[in-house]
Amino acid sequence: MEPTQIAEILRQADKEKQTCKPIREFIGEKDIATAYKIQKINIDKAKAEGKKEVGKKIGLTNKKVQEQLGVDQPDFGILLDAMQIEAGGVIMHSKFLQPKVEAEIAFVLKKDILEANPNLEEIKEAIDYALIAIEVVGSRIKNWDIKIADTVADNASSSHFVVGKTPIELDKVDLENCRMELYINNKLVSEGSGASCLGNPLNAVQWLAAKMVEIGNPLKKGEIILSGALGPMVALKQGDVVKTHIEGLGELGFRTV
Repeated sequence: MEPTQIAEILRQADKEKQTCKPIREFIGEKDIATAYKIQKINIDKAKAEGKKEVGKKIGLTNKKVQEQLGVDQPDFGILLDAMQIEAGGVIMHSKFLQPKVEAEIAFVLKKDILEANPNLEEIKEAIDYALIAIEVVGSRIKNWDIKIADTVADNASSSHFVVGKTPIELDKVDLENCRMELYINNKLVSEGSGASCLGNPLNAVQWLAAKMVEIGNPLKKGEIILSGALGPMVALKQGDVVKTHIEGLGELGFRTV
């Protein structure tokens, strides 16, 4: 089956909110190159329909999440404007498919990152500020039965995201040691720290920056970068109220109906 045909299976699953079988059944469990081709086909179609690329997300940076999904390396997906939920907002649960939530740190860039292998200082210099963030991940694959090829093809299991409204300068937050707590309906359901994200969220951005230069889509000024989960992801049900606190970055939440 051609990548365009496989991409259409994922596209229809998303449109109809009906899950499909694993993509690895078509391309093999470890064919990441083809999986990214499939991802790009659907992103290009979304852009042709008028959606705008606003950033990137890094997935599978947390060892606990990797264990949950049975994968052993990060991946990336593309953020579109239609995926963004207003901070403190309300969204219909029917817009999701098998949703789970995770708290993370977002970065907004003040310049392009064009170096093939940028060091951490170059990454810091390119970042304008940090924001508290919540990502809603979702899978078009039935029962989250995924390996690396499945989630890559599925735009890194992207669904929606929320970012805070208060910019925080990098030197005002301890990115490695900051504590994260995630609550659903006022119950603590996930916790972690900046170190849970590849040791430091900046390491994740460094990985992504190099990867995006490699494939010819470098990180650009103004983009939002979701750097990866600081703790295990948790299932999201209709009516849930989600709130997170990350030390040094404040609080953020939204609710579903």
